[in-house]
Amino acid sequence: MVLARKNNSGCARLGLAIAKKQLTRAVDRNRVKRVVRESFRQQGELLQGYDFIVLARRDTQQHNNDKLTASLERHWRKLTQPASNQSDKINTDHQRS
Repeated sequence: MVLARKNNSGCARLGLAIAKKQLTRAVDRNRVKRVVRESFRQQGELLQGYDFIVLARRDTQQHNNDKLTASLERHWRKLTQPASNQSDKINTDHQRS
């Protein structure tokens, strides 16, 4: 799940909430954090002006890095699209496949 909110600073900021309860093994938590940070870094210009919080779900450990990256890229695009009915606070949830 990814939460987003516009900020006034003009720079993109990232928060990670990868709970031990959701991903019990440290290696899984660290892998997810690494993938999220790299995706955030690569999409830097697109994400300017937003604060993001990424929350991991229990099923996240089942997905490989490529699938996580693709999911994050969809979230980044969806959250940063200008929309007339888009509120100040935005929430997207993982698409289960």
